[in-house]
Amino acid sequence: MTDTDPLARIAAALERIAPPLLQPTDWTSAPAYVWNGTTVLPVSDLQAIALDRLVGIEAQKASLVENVRRHAAGLPAHDALLWGARGMGKSALVKAAVAAQQSAGAPLALVQAGGGPDALATLPALFDQLGGIDRRFVVFIDDIGFDGPEASSAARSLRSLLEGGAMARPANVRLAVTSNRRAIAERSMSEQDDPVNPRDAVDDRMALADRFGLSLGFHACDQNTYLAMIAGYAKAYGLVFDAEDALLWARQRGARSGRIAWHYVVELAGRAGKAV
Repeated sequence: MTDTDPLARIAAALERIAPPLLQPTDWTSAPAYVWNGTTVLPVSDLQAIALDRLVGIEAQKASLVENVRRHAAGLPAHDALLWGARGMGKSALVKAAVAAQQSAGAPLALVQAGGGPDALATLPALFDQLGGIDRRFVVFIDDIGFDGPEASSAARSLRSLLEGGAMARPANVRLAVTSNRRAIAERSMSEQDDPVNPRDAVDDRMALADRFGLSLGFHACDQNTYLAMIAGYAKAYGLVFDAEDALLWARQRGARSGRIAWHYVVELAGRAGKAV
């Protein structure tokens, strides 16, 4: 074929628009990764809050940090479920616990994966890659959710990965999963979700929660804890705040939580012209 041949031109055009071949993932070089179900994005800088700035969740913090430390050291460790009130530091604590071990020199990495049924179905492929790597991993599933007609099958799939299935997660991997509800079930769960056995959909998700060796509850904070959160941030960033102003901020948002406290600190920093 010549350069003027239509088939040659078509072939050349297809080569130009075809996506480049994906390079194998280097699972040993980055502190964190994002798994989208088929490809991996290395994260060169794991953005994590300092552990001492996570106030009001001391017991939960101590338990998770110790569990992650054991896993990083090659000791027996649990898969962890962090459940409860929104904005109380569940996700921040997972990242902070991993970052703390990395700072101590542990060859540990965080891998964030999606929490929907479609994303969960790709975890065996992820585990297949991680199992052959001489490194420890925490696979982080944030705000796991099961909605729609495939919810129960997704819950059963994840249960088999946690315990007893043919594609169970490898020994160098532990899961850290956050949920706003302990039962990992949507608020609008109806007794009619399963016309054959109305309780099956609920039971599947309750059974999934029971598979986690470490289950940590996070509850809405009281006024003093909320103010202590703000005080910790304010001290770290050299900010001054008024308690009544901080409480007004929370009332206007209808909640007190670590997230609301942080938003208030960002507002304080903006008013003072300081970076955070």
